[in-house]
Amino acid sequence: MSDEQRDSAPETVKAKSVRPALIASSQTVSNYSTFLRHLLVGFAAESIPTALVCPTDCAVDSIIPPSVEVIKHPAFEVPLLWRQNRKILLEQLGKFRPTILHCLCESEAALVRRLSRQLDLPYILTINSLQKRWQQVSISSTRCARIIVPAKSIAANLVKVYPAFTERIEHISIGTFVSDSSNCFSESGRLASLVTTHPLDNVVDFENLLRAVKNLAIDRYEFMLVMTGDGLAERQVRKLVADLGLPQIVTIVPKLGLRRSLLAAGDIFVRPRPSSTFDPLLLEAMSVGTAVAGCEGGVDDLIIADRTAVVFDPEDELSIRSKLQRLFDRPELARGVATRAQQYLRENHSVSSMVSSILQAYHEAQDRLKH
Repeated sequence: MSDEQRDSAPETVKAKSVRPALIASSQTVSNYSTFLRHLLVGFAAESIPTALVCPTDCAVDSIIPPSVEVIKHPAFEVPLLWRQNRKILLEQLGKFRPTILHCLCESEAALVRRLSRQLDLPYILTINSLQKRWQQVSISSTRCARIIVPAKSIAANLVKVYPAFTERIEHISIGTFVSDSSNCFSESGRLASLVTTHPLDNVVDFENLLRAVKNLAIDRYEFMLVMTGDGLAERQVRKLVADLGLPQIVTIVPKLGLRRSLLAAGDIFVRPRPSSTFDPLLLEAMSVGTAVAGCEGGVDDLIIADRTAVVFDPEDELSIRSKLQRLFDRPELARGVATRAQQYLRENHSVSSMVSSILQAYHEAQDRLKH
């Protein structure tokens, strides 16, 4: 029986007259594709009519169930036609007749705020990253009924940045399906593999990790490192790999659609730097039973030292090297970290709980506007 069959949604709030329209950017559809698929399948299981509004370049066929209505916006990729695009979007949403709007990312907050006013609907706003006081998101004090965040660290940050919305901030963990087993060092004689998915935006983010990799190779540890992603500094990162003499050990590949299979093939998932955004790939790496080596700071709720991960100092190459060496030398320790992380996810990141909590938020948002 599959993980998804075992973790089918339990009894949730009744789906009385709930018709959500979810609005997402291209980046959100790409980075949070697994979350989006789980959420929409959960809604379909509850027989909830759902629409997804996303840009025309989004490939969503493999993400959404057939029952979900896809609305592409903008209809015309011409800046001067923004009025026509907005009119077309309003017409399509009018035909769908949503009862609640759900903005899945900060970048679409201003659009959803306007749509909620024009359609006379309440909306939910999801914020996935830490915010700064001088770069605040557009939020309506009257129509934004709830601000959903995937991590407690983000919730604490929002309380400081948006104190007026404190009572509306709610932490709902992103759910995932946890594998029954772990592939972490499961086969003796197999070449050990490390995976990292950090954006290639700054070569400095990788200097200490790659120097640690070089020194481990000098010490005759046999392994490979797969770096997946892209960014403004990709050429510099590739040059650094070459300068350190690591082309035979380090492979850089673009973002892949089958991320879960890539993560499952690794023994160790490395998070080289703190992130200001919740990392869904860290969640997926833990779910498939990969041992995590990472650093604290930023949105680090999943990084619990010696429970869900081994923790190093990202500014200290020796710290990174010693923690990776420890996992290489003691495969049983690595497997223990991996299995404890999987158990943590079973207890705190259930897909059914996520779907139930979001549906509850929709109902409360609709009731709030009525009153």
